[in-house]
Amino acid sequence: MARQGEDEGPGSPAARRAAAGWAVLLAGCLAVGLGAPVWSRARASARYPVSAPDVADGRAALASLAVRAPASDAGYDRARFGTAWADVDRNGCDTRNDVLRRDLTRVVLEAGTHDCVVLHGTLTDPYTGATVPFARGPGSADVQIDHVVALDAAWRTGAQRWSSTRREAFANDPANLLAVDGPANQDKGAADAAGWLPPDPGYRCVYALRQVRVKAAYGLWVTPAERDALGRAVDGCVVVR
Repeated sequence: MARQGEDEGPGSPAARRAAAGWAVLLAGCLAVGLGAPVWSRARASARYPVSAPDVADGRAALASLAVRAPASDAGYDRARFGTAWADVDRNGCDTRNDVLRRDLTRVVLEAGTHDCVVLHGTLTDPYTGATVPFARGPGSADVQIDHVVALDAAWRTGAQRWSSTRREAFANDPANLLAVDGPANQDKGAADAAGWLPPDPGYRCVYALRQVRVKAAYGLWVTPAERDALGRAVDGCVVVR
């Protein structure tokens, strides 16, 4: 958890700007008669504010994506994306442990593994907002590593045309990986944004922006329903000024 700085207290300029932002949001919701659900979503989204350039770049990236019907997932197999959690960056540690070290707090590493293997840690889950303890062993699946753009979803929107090397790089790209609550990840499965968004509405904007950037970086397309769902999520972004 980030340490609160001296300029982040209740009377600070940042706090006053945040309060003013809330007042504008509330006034807007009341003025158009939107009611509690929309206000709740706005309040939740403000926990994950993004910058105006982030949103503008996300909208531009979404507009740049080809829109097509999904291809068949015939022939899809996890093995087509290489060995699971391969050490593609050659740092001596598999991708799963790389992401656990990045995303967990209070991390305890196993001795003799060159600071690689995570034994314990704590996850603040972006998908649900819950705090999830991680302990290596029988309960390891309580925390899972999610492909933000699921591998099967990528397969259906262009990845089946890639080389095996490119698919392995995609499957291990940190930009497309998050440590998340295991049950939430299982609920998502291979769904795209039209079929699943994080249960915590506050994170949907960030999730959508991340999906869009990954898809744009790898030249994947979106389905019409997926494009619309991503657009709605980006529309819900709370922008920091």
